[in-house]
Amino acid sequence: MPVPVPRQRAIPAVESGQAQAAPAVGGPSKETVRNEATTAENRNNAAHHHSALNATPADGVHPGVSTTSVSTTGMSTTGMSTTGSTSTTGSVSATSVSATGAGPAVGTAHTTLTLLLIEDDPTAAPIVHDLLDADGKPIRVRTARNLTEAERLLTHDVHCILLDLALPAPGKAGETDDELTVLRHVLRLAPRHAVLALTASGDAERGAEAVRVGAQDYLYKDELDGRLLSRAIRYAVERKRSDTAERRLAEGKLRAQENARLERGLLPTPLLEGSPLRFAARYRPGRSRALLGGDFYDTVRTPDGTVHAMIGDVCGHGPDEAALGVELRIAWRALTLAGLCGDELLNTLQQVLEHERDDDEIFATLCTVDIAPDGRRAGLCLAGHPAPLIARPNRPARLLPYDNNGPALGLLPGARWPRMQVELGAEWSLMLYTDGLIEGRIGEGRERLGQDGMVEMIRRQLAEGLSGEALLRAAVNEVRQLNGGELTDDVAVVLLDRVPTPTA
Repeated sequence: MPVPVPRQRAIPAVESGQAQAAPAVGGPSKETVRNEATTAENRNNAAHHHSALNATPADGVHPGVSTTSVSTTGMSTTGMSTTGSTSTTGSVSATSVSATGAGPAVGTAHTTLTLLLIEDDPTAAPIVHDLLDADGKPIRVRTARNLTEAERLLTHDVHCILLDLALPAPGKAGETDDELTVLRHVLRLAPRHAVLALTASGDAERGAEAVRVGAQDYLYKDELDGRLLSRAIRYAVERKRSDTAERRLAEGKLRAQENARLERGLLPTPLLEGSPLRFAARYRPGRSRALLGGDFYDTVRTPDGTVHAMIGDVCGHGPDEAALGVELRIAWRALTLAGLCGDELLNTLQQVLEHERDDDEIFATLCTVDIAPDGRRAGLCLAGHPAPLIARPNRPARLLPYDNNGPALGLLPGARWPRMQVELGAEWSLMLYTDGLIEGRIGEGRERLGQDGMVEMIRRQLAEGLSGEALLRAAVNEVRQLNGGELTDDVAVVLLDRVPTPTA
């Protein structure tokens, strides 16, 4: 966790006696910042002055990294969120990156760069008061003779820290042999600020080690000049922001990939080994960029040859509802494989829901079907859920009976859910679905598709010869088109087909 930086008033540079008075700037927290010098330009400039400015890439930064149109708003030393896009063509680039709460901003015509010099003998670097930014404006300079003063002067409007590596480390002398203790302390104190390390001429090894530890660059103390130092400051600030933005983008992508793997792992794998029934499913969460919503489904075959199918819907479609849906699905599978069905199973699921939900008003609808081993009959239980659709040869598709529909799970303590016996026949297709499929709008009006509209749509698609995955894909796509765009609710559809063999 980054070390919090104490909030203090911005101290004008004239107070430290290191720069001329400049007009007060209201802090960079809401300034729009544009890149004054690309990383490539600074790298070329550094190459021309290699003896004085060594632009050694830090760990994890690859050659060819550049930033274009980098903007920062709402800067804070307590956190940062970054959004943007990346493209790769032989090198890594962060284009049009926007950072919120990203710490110090880059200087522009509206923001004056501020440098914090940490040096116990400020007269050893007299050129710091002549520093100019890319627009020719003076760079404000604050001077701290030790780390205690540096902590006091390190306010949110400081953009870069110039640190003398020879500065005595905090604590008692001889406690550590680490020559970079003072640098490590500053990096912990200001994790979001650019840092330039000052070292003696010829001590390139120590300067390179400082960059590996976390500094943006190192310079030789006795070879400084104002023009070179000004450029180094701008380069360090841009490099720090580029590295931070790229790291945030990489972390965001990694989190998204981990979430996607997790959600894919939570989707069910049907257990139908040994069953002649064909299975297809279609799932579309209502949450943006999610793979899992509050809808859930599953299908298993028990040792006696019965195929059990289920589909349900937790009210709402956020991450909490998705997690509860997964819990109910797993509980349903375990209870089904343990031999429970019908009213006994639903009553136990309601107890699971009541224990796991965060709010007493959360409920879930459910439809369960248990298909006999011969495939000709099924038991149906509805808990506040739409009735399945059945399609048979030479007959129009229709809804199964829903007269004995019980209440949704979690609404009524001690509720009962009657199990209805349904005749399926020798050849059939049974479609279970959630209300996301029927609640989409038709065009720009308020009219919704509804169950009748869905039945007519499926009848037409079956007449066109669609079946299995193709049927479900066409149904979901048409519902989206009728809605005029993405559906706001989760959609889950399960299709079971029985095509008898010649000996059936």
